[in-house]
Amino acid sequence: MEAVIGVLIIVIVVFAIVTLLRSVRIVPQQRMDVVERLGKYKRTLSPGLNLLVPFVDSVRSKVDMREQVVSFPPQPVITSDNLVVSIDTVLYFKVVDPVRATYEISNFLQAIEQLTVTTLRNVIGSLDLERALTSREEINRHLSTVLDETTGRWGIKVTRVEIKAIEPPPSIRDSMEKQMRAERERRATILNAEGHKQAQILTAEGEKQAAVLRADGDRQSRILQAEGQAKAIRTVFDAIHTANPSQKVLAYQYLQALPQIANGTANKVWIVPTELTKALEGMGGALGGLANMAGDIPKAGVNAAEVNEEAVAAAEAAAAEAQKVNDQVREAEQQVSGDPDKTAALPAPEPIPPSAALGSADYNGVVDRERA
Repeated sequence: MEAVIGVLIIVIVVFAIVTLLRSVRIVPQQRMDVVERLGKYKRTLSPGLNLLVPFVDSVRSKVDMREQVVSFPPQPVITSDNLVVSIDTVLYFKVVDPVRATYEISNFLQAIEQLTVTTLRNVIGSLDLERALTSREEINRHLSTVLDETTGRWGIKVTRVEIKAIEPPPSIRDSMEKQMRAERERRATILNAEGHKQAQILTAEGEKQAAVLRADGDRQSRILQAEGQAKAIRTVFDAIHTANPSQKVLAYQYLQALPQIANGTANKVWIVPTELTKALEGMGGALGGLANMAGDIPKAGVNAAEVNEEAVAAAEAAAAEAQKVNDQVREAEQQVSGDPDKTAALPAPEPIPPSAALGSADYNGVVDRERA
């Protein structure tokens, strides 16, 4: 009897413990428990300590209220240009109503996956491959809109849909790589050509500026040289006018310049006055009359014989140079006419005696008068 009572006590204790455990429910944060009483929805347990009626109330589902992320396996999709591409998608969602998520659909996660695949095929089917590769933002926005409208009645909020990868067929990938390689080479060629063009433009501009500077420097150099020559000529001209030389001195300078004119190796034709003999006689007379000018008469103590000899020598040299010039003129005329027997245009000058050129008689008389 005592054994039966002990067993009954143990059973009562165990029943009490089980009843206590079934009546007390602790719900963690960010989770909602859906409670049914006798198979019918009763209430939703919030986070914390909750009491249930033992053996009457039961927890139907435990819904996680946090935002969840799901990665769907790659799905084959056909584009508008009949190319099969494989697309991976990532879905972000959260449960906003645990009751509807429990009773409106049996498996909301599978339903979201299938809805994402069908919507993705509809969107990609209206785009070609290049647009599908470059319009991910548009595709994501369209998927989010469609999924949010559909899953709203399930108590689920789709926050974001992302396309993780779009994989075209291997042959298409090879063609795209070749196309991109050709595009890069084209861009590189264009950049090289533009760089070469800019380099040539800069080089031409530099050469232009250098030529302008050189021309400006040469112009200024010529201007300075011309100004220098003008100043030199002006100085010589002023000096000549200030000195006021006589005609006899100029005639004597002309006789001294004749040998230098005749020494030129490139001189072929010389224009000589026709009355060369008379000109020489006039210059001889001018030289003979130098003694009549003030300041030109030899002073006392001058050796008249030496002066006379020097004058005779100068006159003979002038006559020889004049004869040489006349010969060169005749040779030049013969070369021009091509007839060696043709007579020269200028007559041969008559030899000028030194006494006629110098006027030795008058000069000696002046010297004798000076000595007396």
